[in-house]
Amino acid sequence: MKIIATMHPIDQHRGTVRAEDSYDTDIDDLWEACTNPARLARWIADVSGDLRVGGTFYATFTSSAEGPGRIEACERPHHLLVTMLPGTDDETQIEAWLTTDGDQTHLVVEDRGIPLAEIRLHGAGWQAHLEDLGRSLADQPSSWKQRWDELTPAYATLPIG
Repeated sequence: MKIIATMHPIDQHRGTVRAEDSYDTDIDDLWEACTNPARLARWIADVSGDLRVGGTFYATFTSSAEGPGRIEACERPHHLLVTMLPGTDDETQIEAWLTTDGDQTHLVVEDRGIPLAEIRLHGAGWQAHLEDLGRSLADQPSSWKQRWDELTPAYATLPIG
């Protein structure tokens, strides 16, 4: 089983999941898949609201997580930073970097501020999300829940650090 996410502590209570993969598409197409609400709905979340830097939005993820977010940075086509659940004890930041790698585009996503007790579940979740991104680019349906169920036991054994 290919593992594409790593988990690292930030402090004694919270950590970061870093997931990365490469896709057979150009950087502009992958950027659209990561920022256009219609494209986001195909692989990770239904998103609505003020989708500009400083704007707030609401997201309902395929994982069933939901809540408000704020766009901190949007530098087409290379960098996106959002804060989820801003101003709450559960605040996290999701940051994405896109780079061209030959005929492919490489995506790195970091989700920072996750409770360490839940980090392995999020590691499996981010891998399932990024795999769904690949499926969406190939016009295939999401299989997030099934894939998360398959990945969770493997992630449960991985070290944090």
